[in-house]
Amino acid sequence: MVILACVWEVISRTGVINPLFLPPFSVVVTEVYHGFASGYLVQHVMASLGRAVPGLLLALLAGVPLGLALGTSGRLNTFIDPVVEVLRNTSALALLPVFTLMLGIGETSKIAMVFYAALWPILLGTINGLRGVDPLWIKAGRSMGLSGGKLFVKIVIPASLPSIFTGIRLAAAAGLLVLVAAEMVGSRAGLGYVINASQLDFDLPGMYAAILVLSVVGYATNAALVLVETHFLRWKQT
Repeated sequence: MVILACVWEVISRTGVINPLFLPPFSVVVTEVYHGFASGYLVQHVMASLGRAVPGLLLALLAGVPLGLALGTSGRLNTFIDPVVEVLRNTSALALLPVFTLMLGIGETSKIAMVFYAALWPILLGTINGLRGVDPLWIKAGRSMGLSGGKLFVKIVIPASLPSIFTGIRLAAAAGLLVLVAAEMVGSRAGLGYVINASQLDFDLPGMYAAILVLSVVGYATNAALVLVETHFLRWKQT
């Protein structure tokens, strides 16, 4: 990361790339500092998180149970799978006008878009996790007297967690991506709004500052999910 920042600084300062279009990294960092010191960026970061977090939580609450149901029931999966495949391959960005028309330009439509984009990675991660459980573990559990619900709780779900957490991490990235696009189109707050407004005003340091903050938010979100995953998967290290 330090090397990348230094390269950014050098190519801008030396004119390899016109600094008018790519301000030096130090200038962008200074803009970030002033944005947080004044509270301007804090306000917009909180606005984006206030939409992303509820959408991701709703996707988690819906995606994991539905994935468990589809992963354990062959008939249900056969019946619903065509619908899942059609919907998950329909871009959330393509549905932006639909969400806006049906739910308005307020918070509800943006949370719904994050939910829609995040649902499918979580759902598929859960299904693939169940299908990928080692049959030997199932046999070992049965040989130790586990059956039915206990086998599912003690063996199947823990073995599925790595895939489920991978789906959650992908869902967080997808949700942030869609949210930024939604904020660019119809919003007066949020990092997507700041990026778009700064570009229109040709305030490029401000634009890159918002992009940098967005990248840090995404990195921090992923790091937090990795910590949670490590906590729940301590058994893999024993």
